[in-house]
Amino acid sequence: MDITLHLATTLKTLRQARGWSLSKLADETGVSKAMLGQIERNESSPTVSTLWKIATGLNVPFSAFITPEADRQAVFDPQQQAMVVKPLFPWDETLRFDYFSITLAPGALSESTPHEAGVIEHVVVISGELEMKIDGKWQSISADSGVRFAGDKPHAYRNSSDRTVHFHSLIHYPR
Repeated sequence: MDITLHLATTLKTLRQARGWSLSKLADETGVSKAMLGQIERNESSPTVSTLWKIATGLNVPFSAFITPEADRQAVFDPQQQAMVVKPLFPWDETLRFDYFSITLAPGALSESTPHEAGVIEHVVVISGELEMKIDGKWQSISADSGVRFAGDKPHAYRNSSDRTVHFHSLIHYPR
């Protein structure tokens, strides 16, 4: 299944299962009703940041949108290709985590809205140098280093270098 079609179908299914209108979904996610409608009709491919907002507002794991059951190696590649997310281990209900391989293009910035309460995120840089804003302060994380932080607060990822940064992110959701 095409990843954008999977995303559209998943969004509509989750919204309808809750009995929510597009207006209610917009209120819960902070994403405009027009954009949500375009995504559901498969007319628009959201950025990673927008997709995080939607997943958080629906209280579902991010990988629910980017990992069709039939294709565990799907890559979500937003139009601008600033941030590319690939699930390494998709959502696991028993262990309650998502595990991603992520690349961030030179000069890219990705601001993440807070995940649900109690979420812990682990980031390990594979290559390059990643800058992260955690608790309002920027810090540099070099290759072979990592950081663990509360994902239920605003945080951001930035690549100020002229080389792509590659990192892994494990997101652990509470029960």
